[in-house]
Amino acid sequence: MRSTMMPEQLNISTILEFGATVHKDAVITTWTGDEPRKVSFGDMGKRAAQLANALRSLGIDGDQRVATFQWNNSEHMEAYLAIPSMGAVLHPLNIRLFPDQLEFVANHAEDKVIIVDPTLVPLLQPLLPRFSTVEHVIVTGGAAATIEAPEGMQVHDYEALLAAQPTEFDWPEVDENSGAAMCYTSGTTGDPKGVVYSHRSIYLHSMQVCMSDGMDISVDDNVLAIVPMFHAMSWGLPYAAFMVGASLLMPDRFLQPEPLAAMIASEKPTLAAAVPTIWQAVDAYSVGHPIDMSSFRAVVVGGSSCPPELIRKFKENYGINIVHAWGMTETSPIGTLSRPKVSLPEERQFELRKTQGRFIAGVKARIVDEAGEELPWDGESVGELQVRGPWITGSYYKVESSDSFDDGWLRTGDVGYVLPEGFLQLTDRAKDIIKSGGEWISSVEVENYLLEHPAVAEAAVIGVPDPKWDERPLAAIVVKDGIPDPDVEDLRAHLAERMAKWQVPERFAFVDEIPKTSVGKLDKKRIRASHSDGQLEVINALDT
Repeated sequence: MRSTMMPEQLNISTILEFGATVHKDAVITTWTGDEPRKVSFGDMGKRAAQLANALRSLGIDGDQRVATFQWNNSEHMEAYLAIPSMGAVLHPLNIRLFPDQLEFVANHAEDKVIIVDPTLVPLLQPLLPRFSTVEHVIVTGGAAATIEAPEGMQVHDYEALLAAQPTEFDWPEVDENSGAAMCYTSGTTGDPKGVVYSHRSIYLHSMQVCMSDGMDISVDDNVLAIVPMFHAMSWGLPYAAFMVGASLLMPDRFLQPEPLAAMIASEKPTLAAAVPTIWQAVDAYSVGHPIDMSSFRAVVVGGSSCPPELIRKFKENYGINIVHAWGMTETSPIGTLSRPKVSLPEERQFELRKTQGRFIAGVKARIVDEAGEELPWDGESVGELQVRGPWITGSYYKVESSDSFDDGWLRTGDVGYVLPEGFLQLTDRAKDIIKSGGEWISSVEVENYLLEHPAVAEAAVIGVPDPKWDERPLAAIVVKDGIPDPDVEDLRAHLAERMAKWQVPERFAFVDEIPKTSVGKLDKKRIRASHSDGQLEVINALDT
């Protein structure tokens, strides 16, 4: 028997039209460093139509790729709405990729148009001659004259281009399984790999982001979207907010603690999303510059494991629950969120908030051992996490085969276990786990315990060769400002109170900064290279 339901397609244009009419008074605020710049959802719908008409006039009449090279701002939001809705494919370029990676990504995706922020022109300009398919560059902010385009490439002023266009567009009904947007992995090993999201996957993911066991976004919210729109679709926040009429606060390029504090005080956001390092910096800044964060009901943290000390601090110092999340470019990206029952004892809630969270509806998950056998959800059995679902990629763009997939499951490369209640606890990345004397040491666990030491601002732990144990942990540490380097034996004693003594590192290196990847994660590949090259000044406690 077939259903009697109408065969409506799940399109981005549906989200656009709904938000621009039903929630026309909701607002997108872009922080400028001075006065915030605001545009209503209703006016955003008109500007999205103008952008679609403009792109059509430049020859975008099918599923061509239109790239963005922008911060989080209202112009980027217009591109998010217009490009997929007109049937083309949105391609946010990660501005933090290395030049060779950006060249590869733009050419691999065959981008036809790039919309660029004026402050990012110096980064893009040297790459333009290396882009083989780009025909048009559109510059926002009235800075088109600053671009020197190679022969055959045209440059346009964004506002002038939109001003010449009507404020209505006949949005086509696109097959919901067609590509709507694409992002590339950060390429920490090999070339970046493309993930193409469908209209259907984005629509379903947006609904889940809004649900109470997701980010719980509603019409009453003003969402501070710190997580970049050029990475993993800003965790789904732009479309989810437009779907339910939640206002959006866009920080543009002002991502430092001082301007973040100013925009929080001015605009009173109720929810925010960012990687842990952002909130660590805000917390450190607040010591000498009190920040009123009483408007927040929660902040979502993902991208890398959130230190438990930060979760405790935010609850005790600001009364804010940190919602720990896990996901990746390949999962659109939300896969888990940690929302324990409020009826549980407070300490049990804290224990569950430290995990990556419970799997959300739509995400199937399993833990498998090295032989590929599925392990029970008993809170003890450790293996690789594999997932599948309607917003999880089953392949990479223009890649015929990949060992990232196993019989219809995505191999995440994350190692951990699942509690009987369905909460995921990751212990490490498969490539970062330290194998010492036949036993595993979680680098993440050692890092989190180090961050509980009063002198430690940042910590990254890697495995290094050892003649006796094959591999042993080395801790690279950034010390808090104004504090002398702590004694290594003091650090070891601190760790020995929290973990097995054989897991405690003997090797330490005090550094000025920990290198980060393009998405703000600890770049352990570069730390390992620095160690191999002899660039780290290592203190070995066994030698003292």
